[in-house]
Amino acid sequence: MSITRDSDWTKMFNRRAAILAGGKAALIATLIGRMYYLQVVQSDRYKTLAEDNRINIQLLPPPRGRILDRFGQPLALNKQQFRVLVIPEQAMKVSTTLDALAQLMDLGEHERERIKKEVGRKRSFVPITIKENLSWDEMARIQVNAPDLPGIVIDEGLTRYYPHGQLAAHLLGYVSSVDEADLTGDPLLQLPGFRIGKDGVEKVYDLQLRGKGGTSQVEVNAYGRAIRELERDEGEAGADVVLTIDERIQSFAGQRLGEDSASVVVMDVHTGDLLAMVSNPSFDSNAFSRGLTTDEWKGLVNNDHKPLLNKVVSATYSPGSTFKLVVTLAALEHNVISPEATCFCNGRDPKIPQFQCHKTHGHVNMVRAISTSCDIYFYEVARRLGPDKIAAMAKQLGLGQISGIGLPGEKVGLIPTEAWKKAARGERWTTGETMNTGIGQGYVSITPIQLATMVSRVANGALAVKPRLVRPGVVAAQNGTIQPEDGAGAAYESLNIPMEHISILKQGMFDVVNGPDGATTARTGGKLRTKDPNGNLWLLSGKTGTAQVRSLSDAERAMYKDKPELIPWKLRDNAFFVCFAPSDAPRYAIAVVVDHALGGGGAFAAPIARDIMEEVLRLDPSRKPRVEGDQIAAVTEQPT
Repeated sequence: MSITRDSDWTKMFNRRAAILAGGKAALIATLIGRMYYLQVVQSDRYKTLAEDNRINIQLLPPPRGRILDRFGQPLALNKQQFRVLVIPEQAMKVSTTLDALAQLMDLGEHERERIKKEVGRKRSFVPITIKENLSWDEMARIQVNAPDLPGIVIDEGLTRYYPHGQLAAHLLGYVSSVDEADLTGDPLLQLPGFRIGKDGVEKVYDLQLRGKGGTSQVEVNAYGRAIRELERDEGEAGADVVLTIDERIQSFAGQRLGEDSASVVVMDVHTGDLLAMVSNPSFDSNAFSRGLTTDEWKGLVNNDHKPLLNKVVSATYSPGSTFKLVVTLAALEHNVISPEATCFCNGRDPKIPQFQCHKTHGHVNMVRAISTSCDIYFYEVARRLGPDKIAAMAKQLGLGQISGIGLPGEKVGLIPTEAWKKAARGERWTTGETMNTGIGQGYVSITPIQLATMVSRVANGALAVKPRLVRPGVVAAQNGTIQPEDGAGAAYESLNIPMEHISILKQGMFDVVNGPDGATTARTGGKLRTKDPNGNLWLLSGKTGTAQVRSLSDAERAMYKDKPELIPWKLRDNAFFVCFAPSDAPRYAIAVVVDHALGGGGAFAAPIARDIMEEVLRLDPSRKPRVEGDQIAAVTEQPT
């Protein structure tokens, strides 16, 4: 009996042992299979994961491309910048280190609070930026005192720099930090401190200037601490952008404007190249690169002269008598009056006496009406034309249209028609509005760059030249030199305006400056004539303009009659002058607008244009004086 029980127990033990052994074998087989799967089948995947944990790939910002003038002079470039960092784990006590650092540089309470917050959020070995754009003296002082500043390090990088400060701020724009609205998926935009173009050329050509980012492969430990750099690719620097601007002319024009709220455009009448584009007052683009202070920002936005506004493309004006060039060509095209026919000016319009002229001119024909800027003549011509025919010619000459240079914020302006008024205001057009249009007032509004385009198309013989800001066919070589473009530029279509019409207009513009009773001759005593360095005479042709901002009441006129300087600045007239030179072989056109000038275009805008044109012609080695001093009388008597 006992033998049987022992046998049963032995069988049960052997069975359990076999089951246990089988279970262990299965478990071992599973482990071996899993190890084989991980180490053989999935080896590449886990090798990659291990490498990714060990190697940290960092994106490197590329150097931003330069902006150059037509001769390769830098208008925007990158310069070395220093910034001071603190590594908390190397500083015995961050607050003590900051106290010591404050003895060497300006360190406000706001910066201290920001640094303390970042110390609390980041790992102790991660560097924290204290201040960027250190001056050389600040950097040197910190380096000399480095033994007493545990945890403080100096880092070197690049920052955007505008060597001419305010010279071309509206044209170039500026760079600034990336906003959330700027994010497009480009990983460069997520780099701390990365800056992109926010206005002007910097914004329009941001992608070309930005370049392609590089990479740095850094070996890190399990805590993320960098151990060593394994590999580095610097990426691709941004492309250079070469403008049509001549830095010398841009600088001279800006200096000539002085403190005036004004704008200047200098344009090649054949190629459309913009040699200068100045809006005054300006601002320092470098301030935006480093970051504006609150006081600096308030000073810009609260300035009634609007330094942040690019007046050349974004300010619209009633053009005043410069618009009479448009009315003249429209009158000739539609044959509403012959060039020889005269109107009598006694200071008041004979049909609507409240429409007056600035002077009594007597009998005037078309050329003399232009040269004396007789309002009575153009009231009558406008009445015969109507607004739609005037508007059509204005469009032909480039008014009321986007220029095409692509700068942000450009305004179209307005060239009114009967249909426009009906649609916009639900009212019929009136005769008085037609007369106001005839002298460039009322609803008419244009930009300075449109004025420059208009006078260029007149000067070049009615070719549809368009302004351009970036030189076509020009590349920046690695040594910084500029390769000349092939040919004179784009071939522009004809506006199909008869040359005899253009000749009449040019003669009137010639007489404005050089005639015995021209608009500028009367106001400046003929002082708009200019000479080259050898004393030879250059002749200028132009047209003045003065536009009311607000009509003064009789009481206000009486108050300011003897003391016009007491007229509030914002109530003063805007002054205009458009011109081209040399008169007999036009090459350059200039448009000048002075906001709220203490007088008309002949007295205030014309001398500015004369001085700038003199500099333009002096700097142009391809141009030679066309008129000698003793030939002025003969030239004055002949149509251009």
